[in-house]
Amino acid sequence: MVAVREPTHLIDRRALVRDLARLGEAGGEAIPRRRAVAARVKAALVEGREVLRRRFETGAAGGAETARGHRHLADQIVRTLFEFATLEAFPHPNPTTAERIAVVAVGGYGRGELAPHSDIDLLFLIPYKPTPWIEQVVEYLLYGLWDAGLQPGQATRSIDECLARAGADQTIHTALLEARYVAGDVGLYGRLRRRFAAEVVGASDCAFVEAMLAARECRHRRMGDSRYVLEPNVKDGKGALRDLHSLWWIARHHYRVDAMADLVDRGVLRPDEFAVFAKAHEFLWTVRGHLHLLSGRAEERLTFDIQPEIARRMRYQGREGVKRVERFMRHYFLVAKDVGDLTRVVCAAIASELAGTAETGGASARRVGGFRAAGGRLMVTDEAQFARDPVAMIRLFHVAERRGLDIHPATLRLIGTNLKRIDARLRASPEANRLFLDILTSKRDPETALRRMNEAGVLGRFIPDFGRVVARMQHDMYHVYTVDEHSIRAVGVLAAIERGELRETFPLASTLISRVLSRRVLYLGVFLHDIAKGRRGDHSEVGAEIARALARRLGFTPEETDTVGWLVRYHLSFSATAFRRDPTDPQTVADFVAAVQSLERLRLLLVLTAADIRAVGPAVWNAWKGALLRQLYHLAEEVISAGHTAEAKRDRVAAARAALAERLTRWPAADIARHLQRLYPPYWLSFDSDTHARHARLLRDANARSVVLDTRVDRRHEVTEVTLVTADRPGLFATMAGAMALAGASIVDARILTTADGVALDVFWVQDAGGGAFARPDRLARLASVVERALAGALDPGAVLSGRRSLPGRAARAFAVEPRVLVDNRASTGHTVIEVTGRDRPGLLHDVTRALAEARVSIVTAHVSTYGERAVDVFYVKDAFGHKITHGKRLARLKAGLMAALAEPGETVPALAAEVR
Repeated sequence: MVAVREPTHLIDRRALVRDLARLGEAGGEAIPRRRAVAARVKAALVEGREVLRRRFETGAAGGAETARGHRHLADQIVRTLFEFATLEAFPHPNPTTAERIAVVAVGGYGRGELAPHSDIDLLFLIPYKPTPWIEQVVEYLLYGLWDAGLQPGQATRSIDECLARAGADQTIHTALLEARYVAGDVGLYGRLRRRFAAEVVGASDCAFVEAMLAARECRHRRMGDSRYVLEPNVKDGKGALRDLHSLWWIARHHYRVDAMADLVDRGVLRPDEFAVFAKAHEFLWTVRGHLHLLSGRAEERLTFDIQPEIARRMRYQGREGVKRVERFMRHYFLVAKDVGDLTRVVCAAIASELAGTAETGGASARRVGGFRAAGGRLMVTDEAQFARDPVAMIRLFHVAERRGLDIHPATLRLIGTNLKRIDARLRASPEANRLFLDILTSKRDPETALRRMNEAGVLGRFIPDFGRVVARMQHDMYHVYTVDEHSIRAVGVLAAIERGELRETFPLASTLISRVLSRRVLYLGVFLHDIAKGRRGDHSEVGAEIARALARRLGFTPEETDTVGWLVRYHLSFSATAFRRDPTDPQTVADFVAAVQSLERLRLLLVLTAADIRAVGPAVWNAWKGALLRQLYHLAEEVISAGHTAEAKRDRVAAARAALAERLTRWPAADIARHLQRLYPPYWLSFDSDTHARHARLLRDANARSVVLDTRVDRRHEVTEVTLVTADRPGLFATMAGAMALAGASIVDARILTTADGVALDVFWVQDAGGGAFARPDRLARLASVVERALAGALDPGAVLSGRRSLPGRAARAFAVEPRVLVDNRASTGHTVIEVTGRDRPGLLHDVTRALAEARVSIVTAHVSTYGERAVDVFYVKDAFGHKITHGKRLARLKAGLMAALAEPGETVPALAAEVR
């Protein structure tokens, strides 16, 4: 596709031919001789590959040149083996007309590009049906290639068979389009080329282009339909090599060219567009070459664990707090964006040409919002429209969004040549800013409009701070998309919530959004919440200043501007509080309300948080997280609306006790009074009346049994509630955590209660590995069995888990997770709050809670969260006397034990990295 320097000094074919000839003259048994031939060919192949590897890894040869080198090496091997097979192994001095054969490279090998571990696709072209001699030659050649270390794919067909199959099968059609002569009867190959051009290409031009575009769309959907997935497929992903190949196939088919550069002479590509194509081609082949060499196989997915090493080999450097791997991956995504822009524009332009759609729309075009529209697409009125009126580049997307129209590829190309006109003057234009704000806050489909603007390069030019996060990745296993894609998706989720399309998923957000008074503040806050990712400092604090500046530019009032900045500054606080703190602790809600201050901001923050989490990735949001957010929202709303006084809390406790007493109608009065006194005030504020009644029955049953275990599947919240009633003992939480880990259940929340007479009433909320309720009957039965055996002493969960402790998986190893212990004595009025962070692994919670038990610390509540490879567990604890833990030496021992528990297999205990507040 792109001309590169031909490789040299890879293989001495003359010496190889001489050596094989000697083996042929030596005679002997066929199989030993074949093995000797294969060994000599393999040695030549290994030597040539080693030359290619050294040149590539030292930078002496680029990715495309190396791919062509592998092709050249394979050509020489195939030709040499073919000649040996036909001249030495199966000599046939007088072949008949039917005994002609041509070896033809097809597919990527035919295109002249071969990755280090890719297959070579061969077509054995014959005149008619294969004769016994042809079958012998083909078999010998294939076995020789396999033995030498190449992986051939093959088909043996006549010219008629090739043409018939190409007409019915798009894949064969494309493979033959790139057919290249390697060895054998060149005349036979020439006949195939001539007949293919006349009978297949000439007869299927429009159908071929349409089929290629449809196949491209199908492939994109199969690969995730986004070029911004963080483990992209370098071969088949959106914006990857296959898109360049699709462009090449269409161009070659339609314009009958032999190289992409020829499209410049034909006026199809501008010189700058061809330069983009060539640079992308070189970059992607370089990445693919490193990927194959590092993995030792035909691996096409750029996985997390391999990205840092490729970044190092391609000599990227970290800069301004941005890791080298993040800079490399940003370059990858920018290249993928360029490929997407180029293939979309050129392929659509060719399709339009084939369909007979003129660039101007002809007489059928109509005027729409200062543009022309035909065939559902907007077009400029003339080539100079953007030069005369740069604001029209913003207006174009505004009109397209409002009218539900697409944008003509020729107009998108014209935007590309006029991007520099989006300058400071245009950014200061009241009309341009009004149009953008209308797009952002549209009730129709702002996500599509913003994505179009982003792909066209307009969004990053109009909002330069957004341009800094375009294609910026976050190198972890939690975030699925780049920052710009995540932000645009979040706006799309917000719009869907407002349209009522996600009411089942987000019932509270769907209700609150209609009560929001500052609608445009909400949309701008969602759009900008991650605008400072990748900069030095706290991205929330830096982003708040950026958001205020843009709000002023967009004409927001001072109050709106302040609220936008506040939303960005505190966009993580709702989830951090709901997922890592105990909302029933008065200090938790008090601190949260102190930051929120008003019902309007509370509503804004709840809706933003829902949209943000949903846009992180398809499996991140679940109903349990929604329940935690709703719980915190209602508690905060109550405080903001009426306030929480000590007297009010006493009244709520009294009301809860009275409500339970009314439900226990069959209990003797003395038993009711005894039960109400067994439980401390915090208990009555932690659960609803139905749960109080259920717990009462479980506590009564516990009088007759040593252990009561109750499970309740909550499908609405995608969680299973496990309640344990047993005699309290040290380390009970650790035992339960270990048992549940062995049963495959993940604890996401826990509330540990002890009655006045020493009975443990512990409630755990658990999920399965997929983030759903732990609900299968067989798994619940196993959970009960493992817990009962562990509590009876018949099973030691810690011992079993220690045998299962292993190094983290391949992907998780790519990320450094610094273990940390944070002790906070200000976050709660009556508890010490301990937050531990470490790499997630099976049994981690058991190890951490066992360390707490060994330090004689009582856990009151626990909140367990995972963010990809990172686990963040928060515990509300007290000492044996029910007090906070404040003594310096005891805190030091506690932190040391926790750091030891966080250590991974094979690691020494990390240096103390704990903080105390």
